Amino acid sequence: MQLKTNNLNFITKAYTLLVFCGVSAGLDAQEIIDTSVKEETAQADDKPLTTGTTFKVDGVAAVIGEYVILESDIQQAIESLKQQEVEGQDLSNCKVIDKLMEDKLYAHHAVVDSVMINEDQVRSYTQQQIDYFINQLGSEEKVLKFYRKEKMSDLKKELFDLNKNQELAKAMQQNIVEEIEVTPEEIRSYYKQLEEDGLPQFGVELEISKIQIIPEIPQEEKDKVIEQLNGYRSDIVDNGSSFATKAVLWSEDESTRGDGGLIRDVDRKSQFVKEFRDVAFSLQEGEVSKPFETEFGYHIIKVEKIRGQKIDLRHILRIPKVTSEAENAAKDKIQKLKTRIEAGEVTFAEAAKEFSDEKETATDGGIMINPVTQDRMFELKNLPPELYPKVQNLKQGEISIAFNNPTRTGKTRYEIYTVSDRIEEHKADFAIDYVKIKNFALQAKRIKAIEKWQDEKIAETYIKLNGDFRNCEYSSNWLKK
Repeated sequence: MQLKTNNLNFITKAYTLLVFCGVSAGLDAQEIIDTSVKEETAQADDKPLTTGTTFKVDGVAAVIGEYVILESDIQQAIESLKQQEVEGQDLSNCKVIDKLMEDKLYAHHAVVDSVMINEDQVRSYTQQQIDYFINQLGSEEKVLKFYRKEKMSDLKKELFDLNKNQELAKAMQQNIVEEIEVTPEEIRSYYKQLEEDGLPQFGVELEISKIQIIPEIPQEEKDKVIEQLNGYRSDIVDNGSSFATKAVLWSEDESTRGDGGLIRDVDRKSQFVKEFRDVAFSLQEGEVSKPFETEFGYHIIKVEKIRGQKIDLRHILRIPKVTSEAENAAKDKIQKLKTRIEAGEVTFAEAAKEFSDEKETATDGGIMINPVTQDRMFELKNLPPELYPKVQNLKQGEISIAFNNPTRTGKTRYEIYTVSDRIEEHKADFAIDYVKIKNFALQAKRIKAIEKWQDEKIAETYIKLNGDFRNCEYSSNWLKK
């Protein structure tokens, strides 16, 4: 079903700008830019503009609140989208600047409204991007040459600023819609409107259950890792060795290893597992923890700096290895469970509750929840690519073969699946598809709220478009006509 989305990030990803989609600059005063004066091209140096500053206007496409969009930012965004091979999308200057201005509007008001984001997560994601670039191009030197930077710190800062602005935009959008709900009457009214316009066709839908068995790590492998970490700790505490150097050499956390295990701005609400936070906030500045375990492996932590309710820390992660014997035992276990279920000795739901290592699905008999709709049904054509081939041909009640579905770190996980319910292709039905219709109604209501917010904020925000960009047809009233 086609809904008007108005390029909203939380609804559509039509224009996902991975990198270099725009460089932001601070604007301390709402300065009018004289487009009749042509000077040298403005440089994307992120320097703030202050009252009385002679701003070089040539190359400035738009100003949104505190953010400047350069013509070069638009071209970089278009090139990024072309490299992603985005098909069927309008990559014209007008369409791309429309999206960039929308992002800047959200980011500007997120700052004005003091919307909080987790900057540590932004740093971690930025480092993952850097690691990916290095892996793709072969070396840091090639990455710097490709992106025309002299130092990796310059590239990292620019990426961080871009990612931070995107997170601010997403957080602002979420703030706008987070309290919006729909009543049963609104859902019925929405469905009646669908009936008048023509009910949408829904494809084949599946209710999917799974059992997951994770190989058990032998105690001797755990002891080996703990001994390694104790060795690092002893060398750091007793001999004055550098924690950062140890992290670069030995940590298996790829997102922080390049920065010597550094994680900044950690607070008690940061999205780290409880065991990690508990240890981090039990340490004094400069103290190094003893090895401790989380679901990711074993760690040691050093607190670099305590700043009120936040801390900067370094950590080293070591992941115990799974032996081939343990992997074989896990595979044998899931094969025997499959045989017992097919023989009728136990139901799939009973086996999931008793034996599955994925606790979030085990408690519900292995039934998976669709992360998009938050209900139990998955549309077959929209299944994640790693799941689709495992269930596409399963009949209701049939069990898949055992698969190894490794984690991002390569950790083995054996899984079997079954289709516990199957609905064939059909037109929308109020009773059968109530959850989806509710979500569509909620989405439509949120879109209206976003459009209303945009209209109000555009009216009260300093906005300036230059040159040919004033001749574009925009989805929002950027020209304030």
